[in-house]
Amino acid sequence: MSVDLSKLITKRKLEIEELNNKVVAIDAYNVFYQFLSIIRGPDGTMLMDSHGNVTSHLSGIFYRNIELVEKGVKPIYVFDGIPSMLKQKTLEARMQRRKEAYEAWQTAKAEGRLEEAKVHAQGSTRITKEIVESGKRLLDLMGIPHVNAPSEGEGQASFMCKKGLVYAVGSQDYDTLLFGAPNVVRNLTISGRRKLPRKNIFINVEPELVSFDDTLKALGVTHRQLIWIGILLGTDFNEGIKGVGPKTALKIAKGAESIDDIKKAVKEKYNTEFELDIKEVEDLFLKPEVKEIGKEEIEQMLKSKPDKDGIIKYMCDEHDFSEERVAKFAEKLVGKRGSMQQKGIDSWFN
Repeated sequence: MSVDLSKLITKRKLEIEELNNKVVAIDAYNVFYQFLSIIRGPDGTMLMDSHGNVTSHLSGIFYRNIELVEKGVKPIYVFDGIPSMLKQKTLEARMQRRKEAYEAWQTAKAEGRLEEAKVHAQGSTRITKEIVESGKRLLDLMGIPHVNAPSEGEGQASFMCKKGLVYAVGSQDYDTLLFGAPNVVRNLTISGRRKLPRKNIFINVEPELVSFDDTLKALGVTHRQLIWIGILLGTDFNEGIKGVGPKTALKIAKGAESIDDIKKAVKEKYNTEFELDIKEVEDLFLKPEVKEIGKEEIEQMLKSKPDKDGIIKYMCDEHDFSEERVAKFAEKLVGKRGSMQQKGIDSWFN
């Protein structure tokens, strides 16, 4: 599980219009999971074409990105590369949870418990190689650039943000803060009215801007201490300490001067130890494996133009989407991208 810093971070409501002419590095896998989880039928079944190919993510990528582009947002998707060795255990645990969720989904669906079935179906979501490749192909046709990270996509996106190549990182996960991303935009691709699982309650999900510097200042901690808080709570790369919540983690981190002090405090107060060397986790967040990218390369990426005919052929001929609707939105994309490029690329970095 991604670290939960929700009770500690400093955030504010963000109007999408504030991102006009700004480049946002989007955590691709994070967003793909959202689309695959949310865009489903009443019983939890994902959208598919007549050949049995999953298309939920294609629907999300196409319509949501056109909405963002219409608001002046310049998205760049960042995909995960080879996961670190530290993440293998987390990935294995996720696979087991998805397997259990899939079995529960099938049982609930067979028994007619559709709302429960959909909840379990969302928990069974997984991203396959085919889903990634089809998503990349659509992004290419839309003229939306993407980057392949050598390892963690969040680390790469955060690195790009720290270098000033993008304004913010778009992700639901707070791990981006541990990687040091100056600005994190949450709910960028899932804003709108949402029904709470198993409750007849609807909430408005609105974009939020999380500030790294404001969070450190409000908590009175350094970047390294924020990482220690994450380690104590549990990250994608290590299990947290049972019984340690956000307030306690903050107290322990503020009272420590090194990672060894964190280990010592955990041993003394909880008579336990971390399951691995947390110095490796600290190093992963401080010095992630990233691909060096310069402003010129980003500028070149942002010059990409959408292929309207290619979009219609891919979405409609190959994946059974409505040609009338796809053509209408593809035309919007072509028009907006053209007007944005005429304004000049330098303005996108400001």
